[in-house]
Amino acid sequence: MASPMRLSRRTLTLTVGLSFLTVLTCLVAFLPVPYVTMRPGPVFNTLGDLDGTPMLTFGKGVRTYPTDGRLDFTTVSVTRAESRMSLSGAIEGWLDPNVAVVPHDFVYPDRQTNEQSQAEGAAELASSQDASRAAALKAAGFTVKELPKVAQVVEKGPAEGKLEAGDLILTVDGRKVDDQAAVGEAISARKPGTEVTIGYRRDGKDGTATITTTAMPDDPKKARVGISVGTGFEFPIEIENNIGDRVGGPSAGTMFALAIYDELTPGPLTGGQNVAGTGTIDPDGNVGAIGGVRQKMAGAAKAGADVFLVPAQNCQEATDGGDFDMTLVKVEKLQDAIDAVGALAKNPKTKVASCE
Repeated sequence: MASPMRLSRRTLTLTVGLSFLTVLTCLVAFLPVPYVTMRPGPVFNTLGDLDGTPMLTFGKGVRTYPTDGRLDFTTVSVTRAESRMSLSGAIEGWLDPNVAVVPHDFVYPDRQTNEQSQAEGAAELASSQDASRAAALKAAGFTVKELPKVAQVVEKGPAEGKLEAGDLILTVDGRKVDDQAAVGEAISARKPGTEVTIGYRRDGKDGTATITTTAMPDDPKKARVGISVGTGFEFPIEIENNIGDRVGGPSAGTMFALAIYDELTPGPLTGGQNVAGTGTIDPDGNVGAIGGVRQKMAGAAKAGADVFLVPAQNCQEATDGGDFDMTLVKVEKLQDAIDAVGALAKNPKTKVASCE
């Protein structure tokens, strides 16, 4: 029979060992790992109100029509760029079928900060809103004129304080310019150090800015004013998107376009159904792929969606699991979405292009 002293020492050793193992396990569980999670985020009804204000508002005198049902755009909640996920958090995500655990650098390349990520998302959202307006207006029968636009003003460059991102460029030294290439050619042809006058339109008002050019870093014979130029639009009517800074990125473009089209054309498009979806959009109505489609589907289902619009390029991922009891509609163009939603409004069991 073991002595009380020997038994006590054995018990003490075992207790210390178990305590050490417990502490070690806790430490390992909270070790940071280079991953982030993508979870179902909130949904927003593009036909509804946001904090008491309609999601979409139209200029004075613009004729709109009554709508019905919902056209929800979906979101993904992603771990912030500078947050550090623990091993236990990653394991929890891996065990949840509605959560994706992906490498940190896949979502936030080049050590992107929270501020940089938010700025990028805001820029993408603004571009998406313009593209959705253009696509919807074209689908509704309006003419949309494309013009070169100031996409970015270089900090401490010649144009800083004179031009702003979003300015539509009308002329260079009094000569009309119709696209990005024309703006670049007109400015670069000047002798560096000389002045150039750029005619612009900002918030519906025309103005001019006289800017002293500098030499291009890679070609000292060509002039620049320190702006990047993209494509902007001269819209025939005023449309304001009131989502603000609640979301970022371009993936709500298709649903914004669908809502604008619905409000500008007779008859409720949805027929009272709850339609959700996702997808980028370009000014010609082409729908592009997005990330986190399964998480967006889960969020839509939780909000009661009957139909989910899936970009064609995301169909394989979308069907890698259940359909959450929703009709999954394959969409390549805005017109595909308009036709499918309209058909399902008349008969929810009708055959439409689907992800199969």
